[in-house]
Amino acid sequence: MLKVFETKDGCILQVSVKPRSKEFKVVVEENAIVVFCTEDPVKDRVNKELVKELSRVFHRPVELVSGFSSRDKRVLIKGVHGCEVDDCLKRV
Repeated sequence: MLKVFETKDGCILQVSVKPRSKEFKVVVEENAIVVFCTEDPVKDRVNKELVKELSRVFHRPVELVSGFSSRDKRVLIKGVHGCEVDDCLKRV
């Protein structure tokens, strides 16, 4: 089951980040969301790319909540419900 938690501010996604990939993409596996980022994990570059690109994917503001220096991160997608997140992830 995917790690999607609804809050009063939006939804929190638990994602696993793979830096230094050839292209940015989001892959939904059986029980995980894997985000392939093109940036190096130096000077917060991966985190900035993650927030920017996920904002484009969901068409909503995105904020990094935890995992600033880890590959496992939690991001808050503001103003969205869980069913909207599920629909968007199915299209990825």
